[in-house]
Amino acid sequence: MTDTPDNTPVRPEARAPRGFADRRGPEALSERRIVQILAPVYERWGFEPLETGAFEYADALGKFLPDADRPNEGVFALQDDDEQWMALRYDLTAPLARYAAQNWETLPKPFRRYAYGPVWRNEKPGPGRFREFWQCDADTVGSDRPEADAEIVAMALEGLDALGLGDGQAVVKIASRKLVNGVLEAAGVEGAAQTLTVLRAIDKLDRLGMEGVTLLLGEGRLDESGDFTKGAGLTRASIDAVLAFLSVPAEAERSAVLNVLDPILGGTRSGAEGLVDLQKIDRALTAFGVGQAARFDPAVVRGLEYYTGAVFESELLADTRDEKGRPVRFGSIVGGGRYDGLVARFTGQDVPATGASFGVSRLAAALRAARLDEAAAVRGPVVVIAFSDDDMPAYMSAASELRAAGIRAEVYLGRAGMKAQMKYADRRNAPVAILLGGDEIAAGQVTLKDLDAGRAAASGISDNEAWKAARPGQQTIARSDLVRAVKAIIEAPSIK
Repeated sequence: MTDTPDNTPVRPEARAPRGFADRRGPEALSERRIVQILAPVYERWGFEPLETGAFEYADALGKFLPDADRPNEGVFALQDDDEQWMALRYDLTAPLARYAAQNWETLPKPFRRYAYGPVWRNEKPGPGRFREFWQCDADTVGSDRPEADAEIVAMALEGLDALGLGDGQAVVKIASRKLVNGVLEAAGVEGAAQTLTVLRAIDKLDRLGMEGVTLLLGEGRLDESGDFTKGAGLTRASIDAVLAFLSVPAEAERSAVLNVLDPILGGTRSGAEGLVDLQKIDRALTAFGVGQAARFDPAVVRGLEYYTGAVFESELLADTRDEKGRPVRFGSIVGGGRYDGLVARFTGQDVPATGASFGVSRLAAALRAARLDEAAAVRGPVVVIAFSDDDMPAYMSAASELRAAGIRAEVYLGRAGMKAQMKYADRRNAPVAILLGGDEIAAGQVTLKDLDAGRAAASGISDNEAWKAARPGQQTIARSDLVRAVKAIIEAPSIK
């Protein structure tokens, strides 16, 4: 705080930086719960945890840095006292590549690790787009087997299932950079610029359909706003080759997709290699017991300038709606693939690697929208109402007894009256308020107020007599029965 010339204090405005979100209560618990569920899944598959620092030397982040004196575009960077630039990690993969290169001689090979934590991106924030968010990754470094890709996919599906997205509520779509290289070869695509234009056109298939993609593969497309996007300039025969590739039915069995792709790409070197890889992935997924929750979809082209082989991304099939009940669509909540060139940036030698990343923050939002977020229903602690300073030891004793029994509990430590304390307990989503007035203490009793029953009554529940009889709302019991009675309220079934 500073002073003006007339000594009036100038106070800073309380505000969070753009793109950085505050989270409390259920929202914070949601992200923590996702990590707590995913970590045991990774460990069951033999992956070990790895924690790296928030900062990496800026040159270690490679492709995310601009050609400028100050590397702060895309990342948050600062210059250390030794004049080296450091940047907050952009993802969890670049730190893994640096760690693997630095410790390769002593690591078990392949090296299987998982990691979780916040990452930072110096990008323009927007709705649902933050500069800080959490990821949870698993990667295998040092195996070139397609079975390693299949393992990552199967493990990701197990993680989704553990989070409540099983039984057809999510699917992982698999493709391969090698297949795309094959179709580019078959279509006669030449040069980096034309290749990038074709990839971008393919990536717009879901949004623009075949007609829009056809225009972008040809001369270009005029959109509804009047803006013209220049196309790749392919011939009609080349366009037909790409469209044949994209027309493969992704809903078909994996083996059927391969059978359709074979005559389209089997005659190209890259395409033939990609088909062999996918055959091995299919065989491994079948051995893992993974059915159509993992599908081959040639149209998946995520990050193909980065990936070298198999690529995969999730699609959420669960019904997802916003707070007003309107349908809402989420992008991929899990994505990854094979990246065999990343460690080579440090060593000069190719080290095969594959992995997947859960977007924890986006996944938490998706689970809430699908009404599958258990953390959203987590109740707060039991609240012991404080009537008198003199009786504070009795309140503390009751809360301690509940906590020793594994029940979340707290004593109200503000200075408000009873009405405000009850409002506080309601805002904490407390299941029970405990009343220990002087008369109760003298009589060896305690009064319990069932706040869940009160909320149900306030919601208009009036036609379930059996439920109301089991939830009397308020009861006075012997002090010795405190733990038993509170547990009974907490564990009682809720009204449907």
